[in-house]
Amino acid sequence: MTTAAAGGADEALPADSQRSGGHRVPAPRKAAPAGSPGAPGRPGRSVTGTRRVIAALFLLPALVLLGALVVYPIVYSVYRSFFDQAGTGFAGLDNYRTLFTDDTIRTAVKNNAIWVVFAPTISTALGLIFAVLTERIRWGTAFKLVVFMPMAISMLAAGIIFRLVYDAAPERGVANAVWVGVHDTFAESSGFPKAHPLPVHPLKAAGGGTFVTKSPVHAGQPVQLPLVGVLPAKMPGDAEPAKAPAAPGDGAITGTAWLDFTKGGGGSPNVVDAGELGLKGLKVEAVRNGEVVATARAGADGTFTLPAAADGAQLRLPAENFREPYNGVNWLGPTLVTPGIIGSYVWMWAGFAMVLIAAGLAGLPRELLEAARVDGANEWQVFRRITVPMLAPVLAVVLVTLMINVLKIFDLVFIIAPGSSQDDANVLAFQLYRSAFGTDADLGVGSAIAVLLLLLVIPVMLFNIRRIRKEGRR
Repeated sequence: MTTAAAGGADEALPADSQRSGGHRVPAPRKAAPAGSPGAPGRPGRSVTGTRRVIAALFLLPALVLLGALVVYPIVYSVYRSFFDQAGTGFAGLDNYRTLFTDDTIRTAVKNNAIWVVFAPTISTALGLIFAVLTERIRWGTAFKLVVFMPMAISMLAAGIIFRLVYDAAPERGVANAVWVGVHDTFAESSGFPKAHPLPVHPLKAAGGGTFVTKSPVHAGQPVQLPLVGVLPAKMPGDAEPAKAPAAPGDGAITGTAWLDFTKGGGGSPNVVDAGELGLKGLKVEAVRNGEVVATARAGADGTFTLPAAADGAQLRLPAENFREPYNGVNWLGPTLVTPGIIGSYVWMWAGFAMVLIAAGLAGLPRELLEAARVDGANEWQVFRRITVPMLAPVLAVVLVTLMINVLKIFDLVFIIAPGSSQDDANVLAFQLYRSAFGTDADLGVGSAIAVLLLLLVIPVMLFNIRRIRKEGRR
């Protein structure tokens, strides 16, 4: 009876309340729609709409600047690319056709492709290697500071530095000084470049830069090998005054090789005069029937001795005595100018790549690396299978950033490449400058190059945006 009464009482309660533990609890009310008279806040006004207006007002100055500095130049460049040099006649696609028919511009396109492939890849690879190798060493921070320091130098200053580094003269160019030093360590340098006999001397040219005696030599007849044309700076520092050879023994051949030149004038040809120096180190060969039967080198006083086997042979001064000294590599010549400039770019930007990759490396979970080492993986396997895959997002950021950067490279090419090699080192940004502002300026072609650069950058930018969005969804 009591239960039934309770049930009846509950049924009699209003719809917006219910009994709980003997008490009536009001039922929750549904929120009124926004903007309705019962809604909280000011009735009839849209807060969202007000915020959009305020946001648009704040963005308006930025949008105006973006339109004036970015959108308008792009639109005008596209428009101008369809007109001729004077800008008065419609040229259609002629300017774009020039991009693929003009040899200079085609070279610029080819060089840009080389830049995009090699410069970012090498810089990123070096940055990765530096970041990994310096992670555990005590002086790693100091090393990173030194490698990153070129980033503080402007492109103009870096170009001037490497113009001097690549100087062809070894006494000025660091690259050639090192190269020549290594070469001369493993290859014997010439002792007397440009030395030669006079017509009245007992020597004659034998082809290939060699000289031979005009007649065979015999024991008991001292041989005279006078030469001229040796610069005083090229004479050995320990050369002594030349003198006649000692009396031979056992049928040996003796002789003297000397610089037949007297300072201040005077002296007689083919005669060892006072003050004339011996050609120390000059190589002398005895040749019979085209074969070398004996070899000797002149002493400090120019004297030399050949064994009895040289009797009746001709004496030959081989070309190695007279070849030009090795002056290194023409780094800024047509063949190596582009790799040389890429080297200067890598010098600047490898530090940038290293710093970003090192930051990503610091965030890697160490427990994964240690677990791999505990499981028996060596350092190379850890690097290849764990470190590099986990650094892939950072490596992509560095690589894409450098690719966009090299597409517009200009400063280094302009400063480093000499006038004789500028066509060989040409890139699109530099050709854009030459076409638009050069001696025979053609803004139509220059605008077409600018549009081409834009089209080359867009795919890289789209890839970057897609990657950023993908990372944001994780």
